[in-house]
Amino acid sequence: MRGYYYDQQAGAPSPPPRTPPPPRRPGRRRGGLAAVLLMLLFSALLVGAGALLGLWEGSAPEALFRDEPSFRAPYSQETEAPQPAETTVERAPTGDGTTLTISPLPDGEAHSLQEIYQECIDSIVSIRGYLDSGMNLGTGVILSADGYIITNSHVIEGSSRLEVVLQDERVFDALLVGRDVPSDLAVLKIECDGLSPAQFGDSSLLVVGDPVVAIGNPLGEELRGTMTDGIISAINRDVNVDGYTMSLLQTTAALNSGNSGGALINDHGQVVGITNLKMEGYDSTVEGLGFAIPTTTVKEVVDALIAYGQVENRPTIGITGYTVTAEMAAGFDGPQGVAVQTVREGSDAQMQGILPGDIIVEANGETITTMEQLQALKDSLSVGDVLSLRIWRSGHYLERDVILVDQYTLDE
Repeated sequence: MRGYYYDQQAGAPSPPPRTPPPPRRPGRRRGGLAAVLLMLLFSALLVGAGALLGLWEGSAPEALFRDEPSFRAPYSQETEAPQPAETTVERAPTGDGTTLTISPLPDGEAHSLQEIYQECIDSIVSIRGYLDSGMNLGTGVILSADGYIITNSHVIEGSSRLEVVLQDERVFDALLVGRDVPSDLAVLKIECDGLSPAQFGDSSLLVVGDPVVAIGNPLGEELRGTMTDGIISAINRDVNVDGYTMSLLQTTAALNSGNSGGALINDHGQVVGITNLKMEGYDSTVEGLGFAIPTTTVKEVVDALIAYGQVENRPTIGITGYTVTAEMAAGFDGPQGVAVQTVREGSDAQMQGILPGDIIVEANGETITTMEQLQALKDSLSVGDVLSLRIWRSGHYLERDVILVDQYTLDE
């Protein structure tokens, strides 16, 4: 599961170097501006094996942390930005008419925790993603009796082969139906009948204070099928992940590495979210801050993935980035805006010469100061529309016209 890092230390921030290094893994955190500013770093909340970042000694599980942007100055254009690992899992056929059904909230009293666990546990599976150098371990939720499985996109990222492990220990090779990076969702398919699909509830009915439980595989398969309880602590919490803004449910139910792709369940045994994020702290203890993708989003994305293998008609610039605040900008004598972290291969942004480290300060005549503002403007347009950008690069301003492309074409 991805970690949402928060670093709060008192005092004024130190100025960054004029040519800051590229974003690095949080496990190798160093001093400087990154040590004193509020930072939102996102890393996979899944368990990894092999050449990953070890947090325990001996044979205990290891946690895989992904490279993410910290709140620091843009880095040099001469530094190559990290690119997502290629996912080469064999694809499954699409378009068989399967859809996710959201059921109404049942009448009657809430179920006990024991009842919820017995009703839901057989719908929870383990996901193994085989990498070139190791393995990702996560959780999945059974969508249909004939083998459709929902999990997180980041659980399977970089995998060449996938396996699904049922509660009865049976192991099946899985094909990839489709994955959607912006929503962090993926659908898999195994050849098996008679499975126990989860019942999905309507996340739009949730209110702050509602009781929920999470079921998943924290720290890997040795602790699989773990249930934790809590409440819904916020609704529609906007979180920026890898340059994409997701509107998530916030919960106090404990989530740990390996819970990615698991179920957040209401007090009637209905899945209302797919768990994918948690908040962590570098220098202070952070507890009870987990996040899940609401089923209203899950249904929209999953239905599209099963029908077409991708979510279509979603415009993208072809970059990831992060907000450069006034405090950050003062540290390197640059402007506020959106710092470009990566430029996707095959995008028009790449063709027009946008580079990592550029700062977008204006788009279609509108001054840009935050990533959310740029995304809102982009989302108001369509695939094929032109976004006229004014960018700052090493003390100079440049103009670039970028054609918006369909997001799925860059994720294939």
